[in-house]
Amino acid sequence: MVAGRKPHTSALSPEYALLGLLAQGSAHGYELHQKLIADLGQVWHISLSQTYNILNRLEAQGFIVGAMQEQQKLPAKRLFSLTTQGKERFERWLKATSASSVRAIRLEFLTRLYFARTRSAEFAHQLIDAQLIGARTNLERLRSLHQEIPEDQLTNRLGLELRIRQFESILEWLQSCHETIEVTPAPPFEAKKHDA
Repeated sequence: MVAGRKPHTSALSPEYALLGLLAQGSAHGYELHQKLIADLGQVWHISLSQTYNILNRLEAQGFIVGAMQEQQKLPAKRLFSLTTQGKERFERWLKATSASSVRAIRLEFLTRLYFARTRSAEFAHQLIDAQLIGARTNLERLRSLHQEIPEDQLTNRLGLELRIRQFESILEWLQSCHETIEVTPAPPFEAKKHDA
């Protein structure tokens, strides 16, 4: 597990992805939305208006700050930056372990892995290893539950068998993530220069 890892937190919201992008550099809402769609579009399905709603909420909570930026011959735009509080929140989330559910792994873990790769391959591997431990524990729990369900409760047994097979696939996929990271370099985030 990653050293100093805290218990998992549930954060099945793209707000952490937006905080993570802002941790890499200040950006306008439209730029953040485009980057999110380009790099995490198969993970998060989010409209531009949802992106702005989340940014407004994060600003109201003090995690980001927006400042109007004048443009020649174009309307002014808001430039968002991460606050110290927002950076701390993102870092705590990044170092946590995702819950062992199919949905949490698909959304939260993949988002964490995206940002971990931008830091280092070692950090990404640590993140995968921690998730593997949680997934194996959950799979053992599901198999034990399956043994306790009476034979005449066919639908319950089939439902649990489906979950078991999903987690067997997730374990295989998590292990393959190690190999994929080794052969695929992480693209650096290129923060645009914004004149003050």
